[in-house]
Amino acid sequence: MAKKILAFMTVALLAACSTASQSGANATAHVGQAAPGWTDPLVGGGSLTMAQLRGKPVFMDFFATWCPPCNAEAPKVNAAYRAYRSRGLQVVGVDVEENAKKAEQFVQQHQLAYPAVVDTGTLSDQYQINGMPVGVFIDKSGIVRKIEVGELSQQDLDADIKSIL
Repeated sequence: MAKKILAFMTVALLAACSTASQSGANATAHVGQAAPGWTDPLVGGGSLTMAQLRGKPVFMDFFATWCPPCNAEAPKVNAAYRAYRSRGLQVVGVDVEENAKKAEQFVQQHQLAYPAVVDTGTLSDQYQINGMPVGVFIDKSGIVRKIEVGELSQQDLDADIKSIL
C-alpha cells in the first residue's frame, strides 16, 4: 500500500511540474503548441512580453551581430515586415545573448522598422537556439507553427508569413 501511495504521489508531482513549466518562461517551445511566455528588454528601452503580442501573427527573428547570414537576412525581414504589417504582422528581432549596444548597432545599421529585444537567455533556451539565424512563426492564437533554422529566401519568408496571417 505504501508503494502505491508513493508511486501515485510521484506521478502527481511530475505531472504538476510539467504542467506548470509549459506556460511559463522555463517552457520549451514546440511546433503545434502555445508559444511560451517571456519578457525581455527592448533595444532603446522598455521591455516586451509574449503576452503583449497575443492575438497577432508573430515572426521572431533570432540573430547575432557577428552572424553573416543574419546580416544578409535582415533586409529581407525588414521588407517582409513593411509588406505585411498592415495585415497585423508583428516582427520581433531577438539578439541572442549579446549586449544592448551591439543590438542597437544592428538595428541602426539595417534600419529595422520593427522592435528588437536583447535576449537574456530565456528565449534562446525556450527555442533551443544552437545556430543562427532562426525564424519562429507564431499564429494569431499564439501557436508556434514553424521554426526555421538558417537564412530564408524572400520567397520562403513571405510564404511562411502568409501561413500565419
